[in-house]
Amino acid sequence: MNFLYPSFLFGLLAVTVPIAIHLFNFRRTRRVFFTNVALLRTVQTETKSFRRLKHWLILAARCLFLIFLVLAFAQPFIPSKNKLGLTRQGVTSIYLDNSFSMQNELNTKRYLDIATGKLDELLTLFRNATSLQLLTNDFSAAEQQTGSTESIRDRVTSVRFAHTPRTLEAVYKRQRNLLSSLNQQGRNQLFWISDFQKSTVGDLSRLAIDTTDRLFVVPLDAQSTKNVYVDSVWLSTPFIREMQNNSLNVKLNNGGRENVKNLAVRLYLDDTQTSTASATIAPDGSATVSLNFNVTKKGYHRGRIVFEDFPITFDNQYFFVLEASPSVRVLHLFEQRSSDYIDAVYSNDSLFVRKSFNAQNFDVGQLKGTDLVVLEGVSQINGTLRTELERFVRQGGSLTVIPPSNPDMTTYAPFLSALGVSTIQSQASGTTPSPLPVADPDRRNPFFSDVFQASYQSEPLNMPSAAPVWRWNAGQRLLGLRDGSPLLTQSKAGQGTIYLLANPLSNAYGNLAEHALFVPVMYKMAALSVRAQRTAYSFDDALITIPVANPSERSVYKLKHDKLDIIPVQRIVGNQLLLEMPKSNELSAGQEVEAGYYELQLDGKTERLLAFNHGNEESAMDFYSADELRRAFANQPNVEVFDSIQDGDFVQVLEQENLGRSLWKYFLLAALACLLVEIGLVRFMKG
Repeated sequence: MNFLYPSFLFGLLAVTVPIAIHLFNFRRTRRVFFTNVALLRTVQTETKSFRRLKHWLILAARCLFLIFLVLAFAQPFIPSKNKLGLTRQGVTSIYLDNSFSMQNELNTKRYLDIATGKLDELLTLFRNATSLQLLTNDFSAAEQQTGSTESIRDRVTSVRFAHTPRTLEAVYKRQRNLLSSLNQQGRNQLFWISDFQKSTVGDLSRLAIDTTDRLFVVPLDAQSTKNVYVDSVWLSTPFIREMQNNSLNVKLNNGGRENVKNLAVRLYLDDTQTSTASATIAPDGSATVSLNFNVTKKGYHRGRIVFEDFPITFDNQYFFVLEASPSVRVLHLFEQRSSDYIDAVYSNDSLFVRKSFNAQNFDVGQLKGTDLVVLEGVSQINGTLRTELERFVRQGGSLTVIPPSNPDMTTYAPFLSALGVSTIQSQASGTTPSPLPVADPDRRNPFFSDVFQASYQSEPLNMPSAAPVWRWNAGQRLLGLRDGSPLLTQSKAGQGTIYLLANPLSNAYGNLAEHALFVPVMYKMAALSVRAQRTAYSFDDALITIPVANPSERSVYKLKHDKLDIIPVQRIVGNQLLLEMPKSNELSAGQEVEAGYYELQLDGKTERLLAFNHGNEESAMDFYSADELRRAFANQPNVEVFDSIQDGDFVQVLEQENLGRSLWKYFLLAALACLLVEIGLVRFMKG
């Protein structure tokens, strides 16, 4: 027999109190005078023996009462056969998984509700403990301190779902931080109550539990079920325009093991349903649906993808933002300009914002707010112009180079070579080459995907002619001459794109600029220069990159969502704003980041509208079983894995197997019995 609180055994010294009373009070003699002592001598002898017996019995009852009472407070128990054991001493840290995956249900009861109910029963085993920690995925400051059983029980009733999944490695480090500060000698015990979702718990092989700690792993034996979530949303074209048909693509994944048939997917724009589609998704499969829509005005539009999928509902909605008709900013730099072909192309549509400057007299700061630079007829490219154009392209801009009649190859060759266009050679100077017919373009090339009408895809075209002033062999060929040489190529350089044309636009070098093909080709260059819209961001992204116009190094941006105002850690690189979104435990009390729309503000003015969603790690319905967990911790004898917390007698089994048989109730009953015996002796034993 062992004692849970052996320090109470010092209370056995209280037994000396009734013994002292018996020795110094019950044996005190009193002299009584009678007239006839001889008559009373026999009666006195009989009464003294009876009284002595009565006093000894009362003394024994009182001593046993105190002994049994002290033993009850020391809480004796018969140790279990389990070598790992469980104790009510030291610090007990309990991790309760309250991630969104705990929305899963068993018999119409959510896993989180099952876990909190069993945890309330588990706390009855620690009814008198004062060093208990309750840890959840919130990782709040209040969880880094211990409390009594009742305070922990009160907190259990207020546990809500948290959007931030935690790896078990992070959970254990969090628990060890508290345990090492309160009880450095070890012999602490930890409980993990979770569904043990494979996509979020991390690498179990890296978990090394300190040998001085005892860990009890309590799975919920979660079963895989169907669950649909949005993987990504993107536009079919780089930008959208008002009053025109546009297409939005939505990729849906099924993270469960059940087939999903004819799932209705609805598209909302500005809280109005605009389109719907249906999807059938195989287990662990995906499907992409297209939703058509149109908008009636420019600017930002708040979008949502909504569907009904039970029992996991936290990922049934996906937020995104669309910007209608964003302006394409075109900068035209020229030196030899034989005509106004470029200005004419980009002046006839309000979609384009065009600025024209002489290449030798323009402010390089204009490049910061530009999507496409058209460099036309510049004989030499060197100095600041060359440096800034290289930087512009590598940071994501698009550059179209239209050569002069006599390009200076000593400056163009190293410039183009630095951007990935090498082996370029010029035609003999002083001669005008004869125009050559242009070959039919490859209509399967994505560059021409929406240039030619479907009904004319197979018909021959009346192609223009062109006379090249230089030749090269690099990049993806978009247009070529019938002699096999390139006319227009597309090359990647850093994050940007460079388009290289072989001939000037004057009539002496062909009729390309006057041909019907010229306008859609220039339009397509401008359209592709616009960076594809990032429709949504995830809170799980370590770093978020947002393009901003004319940023200042001293600018401080903030995000506003309803009543929440946060200033993330930020820095500006070029025209990109880099944000580090805070985690839930980094926010002030009462604050919480929620999926939805956030305004990016600078000095109180809204610069952009952003959409944020939670990550989809928890959407994968795949969980560790008890056997898999046992294999993962097989080499750590201080870890015990239970079958399931959902067993009806889980707490009783835990107590019997780890705490042993508790005896304090029996000793308390024995103490009460001794008290009743004493009362009976005093009242009924007379003599």
